[in-house]
Amino acid sequence: MSLELNDTIQGVVDSLSSDFSEDLIEVYQSCGHTYIRVEAENIIEICSHLKTKHHFIYLTDIIGTDRYTSDERFEVIYNMLNLRTQDRLFIKMRVEEEDPKVNTVTSVWKSASWLEREVYDMYGVRFEGHPDLRRIYMPEDFEYFPLRKEFPLLGIPGSIELPNTTPDTE
Repeated sequence: MSLELNDTIQGVVDSLSSDFSEDLIEVYQSCGHTYIRVEAENIIEICSHLKTKHHFIYLTDIIGTDRYTSDERFEVIYNMLNLRTQDRLFIKMRVEEEDPKVNTVTSVWKSASWLEREVYDMYGVRFEGHPDLRRIYMPEDFEYFPLRKEFPLLGIPGSIELPNTTPDTE
């Protein structure tokens, strides 16, 4: 099956194929967007290449997902935009359940700092080299990661002190 990519995205795929052939796993399209799955080891170099050579200067979001599988359980997805051509590109990588960690891309995009903190807080994926990796929503002493699939829908009773919601009856 051949992909029908526009010229800009085709150039990006060709460039990544020649410069990072060992790291490129899969290229596919879904809902009109292009996804490139890569190995996690060279994510800094890949993102830097995309920013400097292909003008993907705007990191829109970093998304975490829990595939809930025994192999490569978590995904980290970088949603980036080329402001010149308005092309959007998603770079995906997978990490193992035991000690999930990847390198931070804060040296490429400073805005990645808060986005990586959110993925860490919700899924427990650690970003090695992050300048300030701490929880962003949950208390620092909270032991769980709420968006993991095994986290109970109603939460864990007693894990966080909740505010009193009973109305005053004076």
